[in-house]
Amino acid sequence: MTSYTKHFIGGEWTPSGSTETIDVVNPADEQVIGSVPAGTAEDVDRAVRAAAQAFETWSQTSPSVRAAHLVRIQQVLEARGEEIARLVASEVGTPVQESRVLQAGLPAFTFGQAADLASGFDYGPEEVGNSQVVREPVGVVGCITPWNFPLHQVSLKVALALAAGCTVVLKPSEVAPLSALLLAEIAEEVGLPAGVLNVVTGHGPVVGEALVAHPEVSMVSFTGSTRAGRRVAALAADTVKKVALELGGKSPNIILDDADLRAAVTDGVAKCYLNSGQTCIALTRMLVPRAKLDEAGRIAAEVASGYHVGDPQAEETQIGPMANDAQLKRVRDYIAAGIAEGATLLTGGPDAPQDGPGYFVAPTVFSDVSNDMTIAREEIFGPVLSLIPYDTEEEAVAIANDTPYGLAGGVWSGDPERAKSVARRIRAGMVDVNGGAFNPLAPFGGYKQSGVGREAGRMGFEEFLETKAIQL
Repeated sequence: MTSYTKHFIGGEWTPSGSTETIDVVNPADEQVIGSVPAGTAEDVDRAVRAAAQAFETWSQTSPSVRAAHLVRIQQVLEARGEEIARLVASEVGTPVQESRVLQAGLPAFTFGQAADLASGFDYGPEEVGNSQVVREPVGVVGCITPWNFPLHQVSLKVALALAAGCTVVLKPSEVAPLSALLLAEIAEEVGLPAGVLNVVTGHGPVVGEALVAHPEVSMVSFTGSTRAGRRVAALAADTVKKVALELGGKSPNIILDDADLRAAVTDGVAKCYLNSGQTCIALTRMLVPRAKLDEAGRIAAEVASGYHVGDPQAEETQIGPMANDAQLKRVRDYIAAGIAEGATLLTGGPDAPQDGPGYFVAPTVFSDVSNDMTIAREEIFGPVLSLIPYDTEEEAVAIANDTPYGLAGGVWSGDPERAKSVARRIRAGMVDVNGGAFNPLAPFGGYKQSGVGREAGRMGFEEFLETKAIQL
């Protein structure tokens, strides 16, 4: 049991204004593994005031000193990598062999990347006519993060905001808050100045909304559903604060008629099922030439049925549980909707893949999906792949873009130049060509209702800076 009774505010572990707590449940066995305080608006106010006070000093601290703090955090994250991987596997259900890379390795990498950006960035002045243009930290940043990559998403926001000279109040997901509080422990251990990072746990409608609405918060960086992102944007508008939103996706994967079909489908299944399908950039819509739909379906069903579903702490597991019972019901309801609307179920389905406890869903593949079906329109956030036929390249691009989302995509072709040409036509923030690997240095974010702004790399760092012109 890992239980916390206090928030991390102003460099100290501070009692909550409420005695209510939130249980953290292991989705693999449905057992409580910890608890955290259910914070209040007053807790948020204390944290914001601490961050505002710390900003006066931290924003003036030299980039090299800020970088040194971030490197120390990186070093502790690396040293505790296995512990973190196991913790997140327990919080979220990520298979541990994935968790080591995605849930532990990426956060450590991000803190190192942020340190490099802090010390290597040209803050100015840039001479523009009779002006000197400089870049300065935006101020106190409210960070609200999701449960699917609990420490990675925290790190993308916190590390880059701190690198830029901002101070942070973090509200992690109440579903998976333990790894964020572990980060607070590390910040305390390495001597990060008091108030630079503050962590308040609790429910979104209470803690999250108080953070977004607080007048001393200069910027909000939010990752979550598009519905919740709209609420964040509306609340932030009252104080006209800067907002960065990383929201939902329904990403297409176009397999062109000259592609290596087995390689393309196998990779596409993997990129749909990463983190048990609980990934905003999952390639959930596989667009296949109509003449090759049956063959693609056979390959996809064969690959999907070979995935090992089970205990996320076991090395052989490839698909773990859904993060909570609400998500389990959501995914099963979507699978039922796909069947009811006439899609062809090739493998998987709404029934539990095994007896016993845990929020498990069988890896599922649908074929004969039309792009107006519910499973093709809405984000499912589970291991559910939809195969959609098309007749021409033009139609494939039209189907790919026929979505309110625009986060990610994929294109496969035997001709790399053809694939890149099609990738340029997909209205999305990132597109993989012929199985291109995820790049943690590249800007991360979407078009349309997938969000506003970018995370990671130099562009993610620049989100936390303001531009000032000084006329001479």
